[in-house]
Amino acid sequence: MAGIKLFGFRIVRDEDEDGSLPPTPVTPQLEDGAINIQTGAHYGIYVDLDGSYRTEIDLITKYRTMAMQPEMETAVEDIINEAIVHDNRGQIVKIDLDELEQPDSIKKMIRAEFKEITKLLDFGSFASDIFRRWYVDGRLYYHVVIDPDNPRSGIQQLIYIDPRRIRKIRNITKKKENGTEVIDKIETFYLYNEKLTNNNVQSPQLLGSYAGGVKLSEDSVVHLTSGLFDPAKSTVLSYLHKAIRPMNQLRFVEDATVIYRVSRAPERRVFYVDVGNMPRNKQEQYLKDVMTKYRNKLTYDAGTGEIRDDRKHMSMLEDFWMPRRGEGKSTEITTLPAGQNLGQMDDVLYFEKKLYRALNVPISRLESQQGFSLGRSNEITRDELKFDKFVDKLRSRFSTIFDELLARQLALKGICTLEEWNNFKQSIRYDYVKDNNFTELKEAELLQNRLNMLATVQPYIGQFYSRRWVQENVLQFDEGEIEKMQEQMEEEAEEMEEQQMQQQAAGGAPQQDDGSQQPTEDGGDINKKVSSLFKDTPVTGT
Repeated sequence: MAGIKLFGFRIVRDEDEDGSLPPTPVTPQLEDGAINIQTGAHYGIYVDLDGSYRTEIDLITKYRTMAMQPEMETAVEDIINEAIVHDNRGQIVKIDLDELEQPDSIKKMIRAEFKEITKLLDFGSFASDIFRRWYVDGRLYYHVVIDPDNPRSGIQQLIYIDPRRIRKIRNITKKKENGTEVIDKIETFYLYNEKLTNNNVQSPQLLGSYAGGVKLSEDSVVHLTSGLFDPAKSTVLSYLHKAIRPMNQLRFVEDATVIYRVSRAPERRVFYVDVGNMPRNKQEQYLKDVMTKYRNKLTYDAGTGEIRDDRKHMSMLEDFWMPRRGEGKSTEITTLPAGQNLGQMDDVLYFEKKLYRALNVPISRLESQQGFSLGRSNEITRDELKFDKFVDKLRSRFSTIFDELLARQLALKGICTLEEWNNFKQSIRYDYVKDNNFTELKEAELLQNRLNMLATVQPYIGQFYSRRWVQENVLQFDEGEIEKMQEQMEEEAEEMEEQQMQQQAAGGAPQQDDGSQQPTEDGGDINKKVSSLFKDTPVTGT
């Protein structure tokens, strides 16, 4: 990064991964929301989504305003409550290293550093707030602070950065090779401006807005996006973006419904005022005097939701005044009937359902009085299953922040390099505490069906079906599970033999762990049928 002095730290990488690339004329399109610029050129970004948001700052502000709406707030809370769940000990997520093929000492250090990362984030107390920021804004930034004099001590502090004040920049350096411009090097950094707010940014030239900011190194900032982008792949979108239109339609229909009800609820009066044989100019003056004396103007304020008395205007929504000459008819007052369909809310409910569909929240959750029952898996609605999968996808995407923080923490402490971590993270999983038992119910029923099928095919094992075939096709075991089961049963068999020998030496009959008589060889115990499948079964390595 010669010629550019950045604030922050930089982790040493191999030369082949230090921004240099093999010669290629194709600019890489990395979906991280960064702005691609070229040396010797300047670029600006103009964001125009639905013709109402000029910059990404306006878009983020719009998302936050939407999240404050009552219906949107309820839907977002449902998603956050499903994604972030605390167990009895207050634990939310744990790291799973079972598939990582590394020594136990390495695994122990990774677990310790993961625990340290969650402490720096204060994840136990603010997990819901952190997840909400990422879900609503569509992006999440943290400034990684270390001790420059002692980088081996690891990350000292994580500071949240408002996404409206920072932008990721990718500087692409090109050179000519055989008459063709090819990419020579790519440098990535962040531009941060403390003074940027939604009020003082009016220019569509985005880089110009950040011109007075500070350049932060790529390693000193942790960046997480929603993974959603506009068609041009230049602007990161929030998960709330597809709900903008339903939200605006719902607000409009609600205001229209309230205005219609207020205007049509009362019965209107029609005044036929006898003006006799007055001249026309005097008729109008006389009618205005009577109107001023009796009229009462009620108006509805859509901004505050209040009804106020306003005597300055007259409209068709109030009483009607009409002059009438003599001819045997005197002053008369009649009434117009009120609206007859004021109790219908179909339009409002339609747009509420449309809003929930846009957010992938089950429509059944709109009904607050609908009970919750934990029954069989075939009683679970399709919308709830889709919602459970959607929440799992959100958790998987959100877990990327742990990968980014662990990569820096482990590299700073010398536990592993960045290149080694890129290989490690492919075998690392993050297990979140779940409050939704739909998956558990489904797995329990599948296991029950497999055991019932096992009891059915048991008499035919050795005649028409092999044990190996039953393990793989009836019980749905893979190679690793078969090997693990075989090892566990061998250990249990050895323990059982030792217990029987001790009991025989003591002069008693063999007993089970619960004190019951051990079943005979010709018994019909289903556990014995399952165990017999693994006896003398050859096991191959995974």
